[in-house]
Amino acid sequence: MPMPNSILRRLLTVGLIAGTAACTTTAPPVAGPPATRTDAVVDTIQGETFPDPYRWLEAQDAAETREWLAAQGAYADRVLPRDDVRLALETRIRALSDRAEIGAPRRGGAFEYFTLRRVGEELASIVRRSVPDAAPGTGGRRDAIDPTAPYDVVVDPAPLSDDLTTRVEVTAVDRQGRHLLYGVRDGGQDEFALKIRDLGTGQDLPDHFPAALYSSVVLTTSGDGFYYSVRSRQTGARIRRHAWGTDPSSDPLVFGEGYGPTAFVSVLQSDDGAWLVFTVQHGWATTDVFALDLRAKGGTPFAVVEGADARFYPRFVNGELWMRTDLDAPRNRVVAVDLRRPARAAWRTVIAEQPEVIEDVSVIGDTLVAQVIDDGANRLITFTRKGERTGELAVPPRHSASIRGDGPGRALVTLESFDAPETTWRVDLATGTRVLDRGAEIPFDGSGMTVTRGDATSKDGTTVPVWVLHKTDLPRTGTTPTLLFGYGGFYAAQKPSFSPMAAAWVEHGGVYAMAVLRGGSEFGETWHRDGMLTNKQHVFDDFVAAAEWLVRERYTSPAALGIMGTSNGGLLVGAALTQRPDLFRAVLCGFPDVDILRFNQYTANNNMPALLEYGDAAIKAQFDAIKQYSPYQQVRAGTAYPAVMLSSGDRDTRVPPLAARKFTARLQASSISGRPVILRYHPKAGHAANRGLPFSRRVEDTAAEMAFMAKELGLPLPRPGA
Repeated sequence: MPMPNSILRRLLTVGLIAGTAACTTTAPPVAGPPATRTDAVVDTIQGETFPDPYRWLEAQDAAETREWLAAQGAYADRVLPRDDVRLALETRIRALSDRAEIGAPRRGGAFEYFTLRRVGEELASIVRRSVPDAAPGTGGRRDAIDPTAPYDVVVDPAPLSDDLTTRVEVTAVDRQGRHLLYGVRDGGQDEFALKIRDLGTGQDLPDHFPAALYSSVVLTTSGDGFYYSVRSRQTGARIRRHAWGTDPSSDPLVFGEGYGPTAFVSVLQSDDGAWLVFTVQHGWATTDVFALDLRAKGGTPFAVVEGADARFYPRFVNGELWMRTDLDAPRNRVVAVDLRRPARAAWRTVIAEQPEVIEDVSVIGDTLVAQVIDDGANRLITFTRKGERTGELAVPPRHSASIRGDGPGRALVTLESFDAPETTWRVDLATGTRVLDRGAEIPFDGSGMTVTRGDATSKDGTTVPVWVLHKTDLPRTGTTPTLLFGYGGFYAAQKPSFSPMAAAWVEHGGVYAMAVLRGGSEFGETWHRDGMLTNKQHVFDDFVAAAEWLVRERYTSPAALGIMGTSNGGLLVGAALTQRPDLFRAVLCGFPDVDILRFNQYTANNNMPALLEYGDAAIKAQFDAIKQYSPYQQVRAGTAYPAVMLSSGDRDTRVPPLAARKFTARLQASSISGRPVILRYHPKAGHAANRGLPFSRRVEDTAAEMAFMAKELGLPLPRPGA
């Protein structure tokens, strides 16, 4: 929230899948959770009272909180020991996950710079390679990046922390190849320190940018510095300009004065250096766009569009400003703006609204390729520069697809689905012929699996698509252990994608399902808005409808049904388990937003823009909606709740980890089902950078989640050697 959707899908699925079951039946019973004291704290909000007996757990660094966390960790280990079954799961998840991770290359002088985590490594380093010469007749095609090649290591993160929780990432490289801007992140926190490396000397410049919320780093075309956005929890985001070798505390303000902490502000520059364009994103539904002519001395930014109830995604194409927008087009369109005549009446339509949702558009020579969502999956539609629809690049059904240019007339197309790991192909746009660029590189065969799609009906009659992955010969007995995943928010599309955990679950005979919920972008802006603010309950109704559909279609039963979600998805499953505890047997609730009623008071949280998606309890109409579903306040004593595994960590600066701590305590004290409620907590874990943990720890955590769900849902996994 927000982040690229491809990254967002992997974060959401990192803890999805399966574990151990009948093999633990001989283990002695585990004593109940540690007792948690209560205080007589009562909030009065909009004239109504809300007890908060676990308020003391909000003090993250207090000795009593740390003692409580240690006791919770010991309890979780007793409930879920790291036994032979978990170790076997770790081996399988590692095999399905340990694929080289290659970041997008950035050109600087004679080199390309990118992050690379090779197979078997714990962290990604920043490396570089010489830019390959264009092969004759290929139109400028580059050689594929070989993850096994001996590239030069520019920044190695391993020495930066004893526990391998410090990560580095490429932020920008100047055109001349003189300076590398890179981020250094402590664990999973959103904030990172920004460093500048002199690529000639191999040393960092003294310019000191301490850990903060940096984004939108744009190098000046003149080569003397860069523009960047830095956001404060208290005062919001500002655009500043930095010159090499100067003190960042003196960087002049360029744009953003007056915007508060609920706005994201970003910047881009035209290729010729003449224009700066500023984007002000108010939550995930509304955007303002401003421009500044750098050639006009003393010039000030002017509005390209301001106050329109719509989103805009600007970019420069051949000196012209193009914007993808849902203004007057709920499924999006693309318009071009001449910044010398920015009035809306002068905008030119590049691609009109289509029957499908336009997710992105790539410009490859004279061809425009629109990445669209159609019935929940991707297609790639081609257009002329005049916006005429000319054809389609072949994409297998029920797949996600993305595309990027690879020289004139050529493209790289990346494909994946629930039963097909990610592969990348080089495609000739004129002929449609394709050659494999990078294969799956993992030991998986999905030929014995089937992907189906059904339709549930939500409480208000809305159709809710449900994707299902299962073995082709699965009998519909109504008893199969099933995992249901959902998200539903922040305009984030949930599309067919490969999850090592889902694959492992189905390999062992289970069913994996994903509900397509309102709040996402799968069916356009109307679908998004029907799941935000006062409509947020629709998302939970959709999820419950998907679960009931799985039961009705005899995939599973409430006794064998587990649900999972992370972040906003943690809110989803938190609301589902408190509203319908009878419908689920087990829950994975990761890094969750579960105290929405007091979300506006968590000033240490850097994600105040989420108030424009969830709602703000200070606003009466939004309070009336929030109080009905905010999971922490909806926990009721004497209720038989499902088994629950929560996860969080101190470095989550996006979703307050205090909410997970309090939710754990309240569920433990309230449930009478006898099923465990546990909290797995890591001091360095957070929302960003793969949760901020090294690869092996991520595999271990996923196997623990899998083991928990398999034990509760009854998925039989053989004990090694049995």
